[in-house]
Amino acid sequence: MSKRSNPSSESRAVSATYAARNFASLVNRVREDGVAYVVERSGKPVAEIRPVKDRVVTIHEFVALFPAEGRRPGDEEYLKAVEEGIAFLNRAETPEGQWDS
Repeated sequence: MSKRSNPSSESRAVSATYAARNFASLVNRVREDGVAYVVERSGKPVAEIRPVKDRVVTIHEFVALFPAEGRRPGDEEYLKAVEEGIAFLNRAETPEGQWDS
């Protein structure tokens, strides 16, 4: 396993054979240390194992990806109701009292 220079982030190069034999260990190191691994075959990069960046998208952002002329009338009202429902379901649940279960 050798260190590899990558302008976007620090990553390490590993052979495809090493990656196959040690996949669980590589995934654990990616999760725990945030290190990216470039998998090489015959010295050429073919794949990358890297941490996933969390991305939260609202319904409004999702809808904005589609042209407005393709939407039906009333879509904005429906989306508002869906977002209110999601907010209601994602609210923090706190116990009412110490002995409530």
